[in-house]
Amino acid sequence: MATAEGLCAEQLATYPPVMIAPYARRFAMPARVRCPLPLLLLLTLFAGPASAATVVSVGDGDTLRVTEAGQRLTIRLACIDAPEKAQAPYGETARQQLQQLAPLGSQLTLKAQTTDRYGRTVGELFRDGKSINLAMVASGNAFAHRKYLSACNGQAYLAAERSAESRRLGVWAVSGGIQRPWDWRHGGKAAGAGSVANWSISAPVSSSNDRQVSAPASGSRYTCRQIGNYAKAQELLKQGHTYLDRNGDGIACESLR
Repeated sequence: MATAEGLCAEQLATYPPVMIAPYARRFAMPARVRCPLPLLLLLTLFAGPASAATVVSVGDGDTLRVTEAGQRLTIRLACIDAPEKAQAPYGETARQQLQQLAPLGSQLTLKAQTTDRYGRTVGELFRDGKSINLAMVASGNAFAHRKYLSACNGQAYLAAERSAESRRLGVWAVSGGIQRPWDWRHGGKAAGAGSVANWSISAPVSSSNDRQVSAPASGSRYTCRQIGNYAKAQELLKQGHTYLDRNGDGIACESLR
């Protein structure tokens, strides 16, 4: 029989009541307990109903289709947010990472949480007992979505994100990480006070001095001379214009300093 300390009640309390009620009834919960990360992952796996699912397709870094109980479902991975496809090259990299974690035809465990306004099933997916959602964050191919972390094991997701950032993986290859997907969607590359739309920048052109990497979906390429401002250059770098970082040190247009 597990002890109250072993169950780490303080962390269990961060789960939605419907998921954790069975544990609360079985065990007396101490006021202050800290959980080791492995136990947090186990709690994430076993707190709530689960069903078998088979991968049919992968749309992007946080969306895929599965068949479950004879029905085809679109799954939105809970508690994370991956770069949009237009946030090149990070969006495509995230999609490829999810394809590796959940190959077509692979058998997964689905822990559904809710249905979003688009009719997608929001939940966590597991393969061989390991959280795919958490793995996307740990690999640096998705952000922990703080707005929705209460539905998951927030501590484990934040720890995975801190680890990815410290190792400069994926979206953390640039200092502070790329522009967050939720901010990008609210206005794309033209939203916000420091946005391209508010800058007087002429039409983008290609330069033979630019490092040849994948361009954004729009095909736009800027030169440091056109941008003319160090802070603006860093924002463009976060939005996916990685060619502005010629030496790969995470800083764009160092000549503008």
